Amino acid sequence: MVNPWLRADPSGATNGKPGRTVQGADTGFSGPRAPQGAGVPPPERGLPVAHPLLSRGQSWWWLGVHGGAGVSTLEEAVPGGRDAGRAWPVTTESQAVVLVARSTARGLNAARNAAQQWASGHVTGIDLLGLVVVADAPGRRPKVLRDRVLLVSGAVPRLWEIPWMEPWRLGEPHVPKECAALARDLARLTQPA
Repeated sequence: MVNPWLRADPSGATNGKPGRTVQGADTGFSGPRAPQGAGVPPPERGLPVAHPLLSRGQSWWWLGVHGGAGVSTLEEAVPGGRDAGRAWPVTTESQAVVLVARSTARGLNAARNAAQQWASGHVTGIDLLGLVVVADAPGRRPKVLRDRVLLVSGAVPRLWEIPWMEPWRLGEPHVPKECAALARDLARLTQPA
């Protein structure tokens, strides 16, 4: 399958399936490392840009691409990030950002729009680390949603998938082992050089 989000290799070769970072698997890039000059989504589908107040100890921003994406839960489960308030955190320095979406059609469409907005180059000063897709229900995802996750994953540098967590649904503070790979990857990616 050719990744429609990436340009063809100048040598004429095409790109293949995007890799994934899922629960401890390979942590390499699955998609573009920088904006690719893609089209801009309509303004009503793009996320706003904000100038956030920086906090001490923060290594990245969680950017929920829609309401109910799971940002506040991830903020508790994976220390080091801060909620960007559903707006691109643009400051004078480059900001590390992780997109967050639920695995619903609405959530994945919002993730696609955010990735397209970043890829267009209209959001500057953003070091997009990847996308976290949080399961919206227990069990196996329908094929149409699995395909949509695969498509969107080609538009971001990395993909992390968090399975359904019943304790989260019940409001219990729970740091699942399924978040360990995400925490480890983000700590590694945001270490000072």
